[in-house]
This record gives sequence, structure tokens and C-alpha cells, in this order.
Amino acid sequence: MHSSVCCLHLYSGGVQRCNPMSNCPAAGRTRNLQRCTSSPCIFPGSGYGPLEDDEDANEARYARYEDIPWCAPLKITNGYVHCRTPHGGYYKNVQGTACDISCRKGYEIHGASRVHCLSNKRWSQTVACREIRCPKFSLPLHGGAKCSDGAYFNSRCEFYCTPGYQVKGQKNVICMHNKRWSGTEPSCLDLDPPKIRCPSFKEKTAEPEKLTVRVNWDTPEGKDTADGILTNVILKGPPPRSEFPEGQHKIQYTVFDRAGNKASCRFTIKVKVRRCGKLSPPDNGSIKCSSDGDNYGATCEFSCMGGYELRGSKASVCQYNSMWSVAAPVCAPMNINVGVTTATALLEQFYEKRRLLIISTPSGANHYYRFQLGIIQQAICGFDLRHMTVIELVGVYPVIIGRIRERFLSPFLVLQLRLLLRISQSNFNMVLVDKYGMDKERYPFPVTAAELFTLIDTFSLRKKEIKLQAENGQSCN
Repeated sequence: MHSSVCCLHLYSGGVQRCNPMSNCPAAGRTRNLQRCTSSPCIFPGSGYGPLEDDEDANEARYARYEDIPWCAPLKITNGYVHCRTPHGGYYKNVQGTACDISCRKGYEIHGASRVHCLSNKRWSQTVACREIRCPKFSLPLHGGAKCSDGAYFNSRCEFYCTPGYQVKGQKNVICMHNKRWSGTEPSCLDLDPPKIRCPSFKEKTAEPEKLTVRVNWDTPEGKDTADGILTNVILKGPPPRSEFPEGQHKIQYTVFDRAGNKASCRFTIKVKVRRCGKLSPPDNGSIKCSSDGDNYGATCEFSCMGGYELRGSKASVCQYNSMWSVAAPVCAPMNINVGVTTATALLEQFYEKRRLLIISTPSGANHYYRFQLGIIQQAICGFDLRHMTVIELVGVYPVIIGRIRERFLSPFLVLQLRLLLRISQSNFNMVLVDKYGMDKERYPFPVTAAELFTLIDTFSLRKKEIKLQAENGQSCN
């Protein structure tokens, strides 16, 4: 092309204007004419010619290149086009034009980043700017995700889990320009403990003469907040319908789900026993109570030691209002009426109350008699513990006298006792009589306290007394 143009120097601007040789005027061909190969040319329409804004010049230029193939204007949605053409800016769509294509942020080129206008009036390749898209991620098991714009650029996705599960990992991710998510998909783990609810506080009162209460309740049902499956239920404490003693009792249930999470609930059972307060045995007496001794419905029976009589009610009952039915009695010294006229009347005063050891001697100076009294004096506690009363019959008719401790018996009463019990007045004798008036043993000579006590302790009634005295702490130690 350089051989087909001439270069006309326009010295007014110092710029060479290039035209086809055939159009060069004669004057131009003969004045200041040189080959275009000798110096660079500025093509019309390049923006550098001072005549570019001239309408006539522009029409002339387009007319000159009307035979060169033109491509359709290149427009890229969401992109930018920058073209370079060998014929200047007015001819950016003609054959030979090269266009560089770039996309807006968030978009990427699909096709070549540079296209050329070809002779067939088509661009060398179809190009588009498409929105950047990150790869699809897998949703967590037992969960999902909410995205602001799907998987496209700058879309923000928030992961969530179904009730009972919690997100473990990054909860939010963003689709970045490099077509990658800003984080990895999290997982949904069952971190929530199951739910369980126990019964409310229970208070029960024992029935009469009872120290326990049977308490029943519905077994609490646990519920897993995730998959609803529980693997184990553990009860700490007695099960329903158990007998509970007096006091407070804590019951605890613990449930486990398949993930190993656990939850517990507790409730309290309070058992009350109405009580009247413990009764103490009367002085010189004892007490025996049923059940626990002072609970509602319990009965306490009182008794006195030998030589004492019960003054008051023999028994008292603990009532619903926590009060005893009667006050506790007292044990008063036994009042022996020595003024009776018959031996039978005298002995009846001791029936079921005292055992008798009757000592008969012809004289107060009798060696056996004095020796036996010494033994009795040394073992007075053992005699009282075994409810024994000593009756002394001393002398030979008509000089006779009787004594029960400090109380004296008339000679007539002494005579009747010897006749009733068939005791000789001329020799030392002893007769052991039980609480029912039965003649249990006779001794023609003194005996030790141990021998007497050993025999008495074999009596059936005495065995009961021993147990009761042990319970009340009565002893001679």
C-alpha cells in the first residue's frame, strides 16, 4: 500500500497527509513529493489529522473504504470491549480490527479474550461474559442451606440444621471470584440433650401404726429432640409403688440418646409419720409400746416393778392429733394391808404382782435364819429386780410374830399362814411362791441368792420380764 500512495508534506503543521497516488494533483506530484516509504504516514481517521472533523473529509474517507468488509458492532453484556484497528478509530469494526474483551467483577469470559473482524464480516469467535458460579455443595445430613443468590458470585449461604442438631463448622460461606466458596460445608451433629420431665414433689402421710407409705407415680417419658430415639433410661432410687420410710427421698431419672447426650430430672418424695413424742417409763416401772413407740396408732402399756403399784391408766394410745389418749401413770410403793383377818386375803394382795419368799424360824436367834437374812441383805437389788417380797414368820405358838419389811403381822395371821402353807414352826423352813400363788420350791436350810435367782429366772413369766427390763435398761450392774 505504501507504493500506491504519495506523501504530501503540509508544512503548515509539519504533518504528512497520505493519499492514493492517483488522486495526487499534478502540482502535488511535482512539488515536495516523496515516497511514503521514506517516512511514516498518519492514516486518515486516526485522530491525529487536523482535518478529521471536516465533514467533507469524513465522507471522503468512508467512500474510500466502502469495499473493505465490516463486522457488526461488538457489544458484550456485563463486559468491556477495547478495539485496535489499522485504519483508525472510525474503522474499528472493519476487517483486521482486534478487540480485547474483559468482564465486570463477578463475571468471567466464555470464549477468547481477543477477537478479530474477519473477511466474512464476522468476528472470529462468539464471546460472552457470564456470571461467576461456584460449584454446588452437598447439604449436611439433617440440615440444609439458605443462599442469597444461589451459587453465583458473592452469594452468601447460611447453613442450618433440623431441630435437635447443631451446626459444627463454618456456618456461613460466600462464593468468591475464584469460583470457590470461602469455607467448607459444615456438618450437623446431635449436640442437644434429650428432654425429660419428672413428676412434681410428693408428700404422703403414713397410716395408723405404719412407718412406711407406698408411693406410686407415672414413669416420666424422655424425648430426643433430634431423631426421637432414646437408648437408655436409668432410675436412681426406688421404683414406683415402693414402700418409702419416714423422711425425704430423692428420685432421679436419666435418659440417653443415640449420640450419647443425656438429660436428668429429679423430684422429692416426703413421707410424714404423725408422732406424739416418746413416753418415758415411770419411776420404778417399765413401758412397752407397739409399732415405733410414738407414731400414730401406737399403744404403750405400763407396768411397775415388784413392790410398786400402777397409779393411772395401764395403757395410752397415740392419736391422729399427735396427742396421747391419757397421761402416763406413775408407780407408787405397794400398799400392803397387814390388817386383814385371813392368810388368803393377805396373799391375794400379791397375786400377779410379787413373788414371795416365806421364811419360818422357831427363834429369832436361829443360826440358819440369821445367815439367810444376811444373804438377802446383800442381794436386795436382785430380789427387787425379780419382784420378790420376803415374809418372816418368827417364834413358836403362843409367842409368834410376823413381818413384811417394816410392817408387822398379827400372831393370828402368822398362825394361819403356817397352817395354810403347811410350814412347821419348830424348824427352819423357806417356801418360794410365784406370782400366781403356786408353791414352787421349799428349802430346809439357807440357800444362796444365786441359787434362788437361777430358779426364778426359769419361770415363763420371768423370761418376759427379763426382756422388758433389758429394753428399759433396768439391771443391778
